[in-house]
Amino acid sequence: MIAAAPRAVASVVRAIAFYLPQFHPIPENDRWWGKGFTEWTNVTRARPVFVGHHQPRLPADFGFYDLRVPETLEEQAAAARAHGIHGFCYHYYWFAGKRLLERPVETMRATGRPDFPYCFCWANENWTRRWDGADDEVLIAQRPSRADDERFIRDLLPHLRDPRYIRVDGRALILVYRVGMLPEPQATAAAWRAVCRSEGVGELYLCAAKTYDTGDPALYGFDALVDFPPHDTRVVTSNLAVDLINPDFKGSIYDYREHVREALERPEPAFVAHPAVMPGWDNTARRPELANIFIHATPEFYEVWLREVVDRVVARRPPEERLVFINAWNEWAEGAYLEPDRRFGRQYLEATRRALTGVPVGDGDRDRRSRDRLTFAA
Repeated sequence: MIAAAPRAVASVVRAIAFYLPQFHPIPENDRWWGKGFTEWTNVTRARPVFVGHHQPRLPADFGFYDLRVPETLEEQAAAARAHGIHGFCYHYYWFAGKRLLERPVETMRATGRPDFPYCFCWANENWTRRWDGADDEVLIAQRPSRADDERFIRDLLPHLRDPRYIRVDGRALILVYRVGMLPEPQATAAAWRAVCRSEGVGELYLCAAKTYDTGDPALYGFDALVDFPPHDTRVVTSNLAVDLINPDFKGSIYDYREHVREALERPEPAFVAHPAVMPGWDNTARRPELANIFIHATPEFYEVWLREVVDRVVARRPPEERLVFINAWNEWAEGAYLEPDRRFGRQYLEATRRALTGVPVGDGDRDRRSRDRLTFAA
């Protein structure tokens, strides 16, 4: 296991990593997918799609952990803190009052451990057998209603009062994954703000994730947008000349380097948009024949992307709004994780630490070479 650092590594921004809590069994997943199902079930059964395809993705230092074990959260927080990450943004699953996968965060709240900043992203889409929120074979549906506005925010109040909960200029940070699914988002935002003021929580800092249906956050009564790669990728699918192992594969193959270059070339929007980066993406474990796979994703190119984003945030945003999001800390079945694996070890964590703290890489020319290779990526 990674040993805890004596104190946080100082970063010039607040980096917040999205966190998936689906690493412990729950009765609903037992019914839908089989006894004992967790995210590891998907991860371990993944198989390569083409020659040289790195699957399955297997964990290293933390192993196949179970989030019912309190020490796991402690070790993850220690590793994140030691590598410059400010906090975790837990995906919050709430369906008209029914919560799923809430045990880790409720244990954390009740015990006060780990002492590590956190916030929530309401994952307000359907759970389906396709793993993408589409409407076919819905396991549990989101049926957003104005009548649930107050109930939702009141369920969050114990967390919003927690001293660890992340705030932006004194305002509690809440993200919504699909703001466009709210029937009247401006009214919902107003209701949430009114409850928090009346309950002494104070003001909210509401962010809409840039997923399927987002634009200027002011249109929804929200304060800011948060990028959520690989959503809104604008690179053309590569489907490079690969030697397929799975002849039924009908998914898409993208070049990670091209995605990074395109993302960095986008103009700054007129509204507040907090950037996000991803260490990679490959959801073969969830969708074997229809996966989206980003090849050429390495710690080196990820570090180039994160360094550039950090530099821009420092230059453009006031100190309290210097936020950078990372997708994700532990999305193992989607190939988007910072936790050590058996291929790269701790390289993504070390790249994160260097980029967030401005520490130069070991080889003085390595970062320049990385930028050159990214610029001329084919």
